[in-house]
Amino acid sequence: MAERVYNVLFICTGNRARSIIAEAVLNHRGKNKFRAFSAGSHPRREVHPKVLTLLERNGMPTAGLRSKSWEEFAQPGAPSMDFIFTVCDQAAGEVCPVWPGTPMTAHWGVADPDAATVEEVERKIWQAYRELDTRIQIFTSLRLEELDRVSLKKRLDEIGKARSDN
Repeated sequence: MAERVYNVLFICTGNRARSIIAEAVLNHRGKNKFRAFSAGSHPRREVHPKVLTLLERNGMPTAGLRSKSWEEFAQPGAPSMDFIFTVCDQAAGEVCPVWPGTPMTAHWGVADPDAATVEEVERKIWQAYRELDTRIQIFTSLRLEELDRVSLKKRLDEIGKARSDN
């Protein structure tokens, strides 16, 4: 019997850095168990080039990564999401579309690399990557089938507070 694959959507305002990183990392780490997507409430229409460089350096595929609207995932025929995580504070406070199904949601806020100075942006992207990678490692290690909705929601919220060790 095939193992269940969970659909996960990462949301950020611009869908240019943090949510793209999370999509790539979960698709890499969660092979055969998770399928990740990302979107933005106001997509910037381009992925930050330094994000693509960082992902490639870390052995993650970047083909197909693009900045897109969250409306794509609220349309008929869109994949039904099991989990939706906001990774920026602004998106967490916005009124989201009505998502098909009943996805579990949590806020995993990460500092915005685009808000950094030109000199700091690469370091901020790396910091966002480490933080999201840490959280995704914890998330992918959960035994989802053994947790009830209340316990799972509590764990997802706790993961959102996890920081990287470096």
